[in-house]
Amino acid sequence: MSELIRTEEIITADATETSRRSLIRSLAVTALAGALSEESSAQVHQHVAAEKRAAAGGVYKPKLFNAHEFETLAVLSDIIIPGARKAGAAEFIDLLASNNAEFAYPFTGGLLWLDNEFERRFKTNFLKASAAQRAEVLDLIAYRKNASAQLNPGIEFFDLARRLSSDAYFTSREGIKEIGFMGNGSAAEFKVPQEVLDYVNKRSPV
Repeated sequence: MSELIRTEEIITADATETSRRSLIRSLAVTALAGALSEESSAQVHQHVAAEKRAAAGGVYKPKLFNAHEFETLAVLSDIIIPGARKAGAAEFIDLLASNNAEFAYPFTGGLLWLDNEFERRFKTNFLKASAAQRAEVLDLIAYRKNASAQLNPGIEFFDLARRLSSDAYFTSREGIKEIGFMGNGSAAEFKVPQEVLDYVNKRSPV
């Protein structure tokens, strides 16, 4: 894309609700298989923006997750990538999940596992847990080397949540601004940076 996400241009205004749902359903399948492209992620962001415009007070209303699940997902996404909550990661995931049961199941099941694990360890849930308690559990499920019968469901869930939070954040306006992406542009000439030339010349066998 040539500039910061202009989502209003990605899906035409006359697209039917059926076609929109079909598109989001397809995007959810893609998201499960691997990372979404910038264009695909921008389409999801546009749908979220449309939902906000249509909602009372301009506040997104979760379409699949209940209030507790949605807040858990929002807090978790912000732990994974600071700023992901503001960038709408929970909304991004909820919209995809609401249109595809195959996509929804790992998240609803994963959020339930997370609360059950906190209840088992600390007699509380994820949202009420302390920062230290959250870190203890998340540090375990963030790494596949910690695989075990008890942790495997959490590891799979965290891996998916981390990937989708990243997709949502780094294709949002906030994420694009953070990485300094300026879009395509023109230049009168192309010059290889001197540090690149020095690096190559230093390692050249010639």
